[in-house]
Amino acid sequence: MSDRYEDGMAVRRAVLGAAHVDRAEAAKTDFDAPFQALITEGAWGTVWADDTISRRERSMLTLALLAATGNFDEIPMHVRACANTGASQDDVMQAFMHVAIYAGVPKANHAIKLAKQTFAEMEAEG
Repeated sequence: MSDRYEDGMAVRRAVLGAAHVDRAEAAKTDFDAPFQALITEGAWGTVWADDTISRRERSMLTLALLAATGNFDEIPMHVRACANTGASQDDVMQAFMHVAIYAGVPKANHAIKLAKQTFAEMEAEG
């Protein structure tokens, strides 16, 4: 594996948690292995590994972009990652407020609903 892949895997584990990454790795097949390598190297080993902005800021940007583009399936995973990146519930709400103004209230509203559910699950899990 490349250094970028190894760096990406380390960042991915730090942000998403080892349990999440272990589940994803266990579910990986020959079919999706190239895609998994792409996101590990590109998203995690390049973008998330860069230290120009903080992981807290990256969480906020990622959540806003996911909501603005309607990629709602990824929002709970990235809300959970906030526990590892330092993004607070207030930070998440501010990101979604920006979405409401610049990308649309319905998208922000749905993202907020998902975040509320995810934060409640996290609180219940302890």
